[in-house]
Amino acid sequence: MTDLALDKLYGFYEQLWRIRLFEGHVQRLAAKGEVPGFPHLSTGQEAVAVGVCAHLAANDYVFSSHRAHGHVLAKGSDPYATFAEIIGRQDGLCRGRGGSMHLVDAANGVMGATGVVAGNLSLAAGAAWAAQALGDGRIAVVFFGDGATGAGVFHETLNLASLWQLPLLFVCENNGYAEFTSREEHSKVAKVSAFAAPYHLPAETIDGNDVLVVNAAAAAAVRSIRSGAGPRLLECMTYRMAGHYVGDAQRYRSKEELAAMKEKDPIDRLRAHLTQRGEPAAELEAIEKRVASEVQAAVERARQAARPDPATVLDYVYSQPLSTTAEA
Repeated sequence: MTDLALDKLYGFYEQLWRIRLFEGHVQRLAAKGEVPGFPHLSTGQEAVAVGVCAHLAANDYVFSSHRAHGHVLAKGSDPYATFAEIIGRQDGLCRGRGGSMHLVDAANGVMGATGVVAGNLSLAAGAAWAAQALGDGRIAVVFFGDGATGAGVFHETLNLASLWQLPLLFVCENNGYAEFTSREEHSKVAKVSAFAAPYHLPAETIDGNDVLVVNAAAAAAVRSIRSGAGPRLLECMTYRMAGHYVGDAQRYRSKEELAAMKEKDPIDRLRAHLTQRGEPAAELEAIEKRVASEVQAAVERARQAARPDPATVLDYVYSQPLSTTAEA
């Protein structure tokens, strides 16, 4: 992990900051009423998205959950189009029709986010099966929280993926909470990785707040899957420093708990690693300023973009226009 090329480490640092700053703008504008719905931020969890997506090709499939911004950006989607989608603009990834929890960017392999807990798991298995049938070398990756493991479809998908040896990587972002409920309050199984054992599916639990650890584990997992060895599961122990959604009062956890977890901030940890390597603080600050400028420009441009024309509300609903009764 310590032998990574400097340009890769700087790339990680840039991506972590891009996601953090991007979501900071989402939070700010949501508080002002400019973001429809209830956006869910991944503040503190960015290392998982960056470390995993570093090993994916543009055409590999990614399925995300309700906390999707980081995955989408790490996979290569345009920040402008992503932000435009979140605030409901015509230039958005889904023409302003999907919003924060329904981001899709097929050109970059992002096959969809969903607000349905565990709803993405079986879809990812279907994409992995298609890749296997086509023999095109692609793999599928599905991101989900520990709360999703209480759904039957989680176990069904693990079983089927193992049975058919699908090219599928399960990535559990275990932030310790299923919405407002801590893991020990809703499950007798402490580690999500333990669920994989009955299905003979290789799994490991790692530090999800260290991008270097995630990068190394994801590299090994993706390499194994591409070799035809079947699915794997990575449980990334992380922590969301923001609420479950923007506006969450967070009465279910103490200020002391939050303060302790902020000591494990993935950006701070990578900065410390780079500093220990002797990298100049000025270089890191330059990266931060450049990314901040880029994100700010994307956000302001998105805010000025046009909203979808209400007359086009039925566009993109069907692959072909429906015939009217008169035309029939």
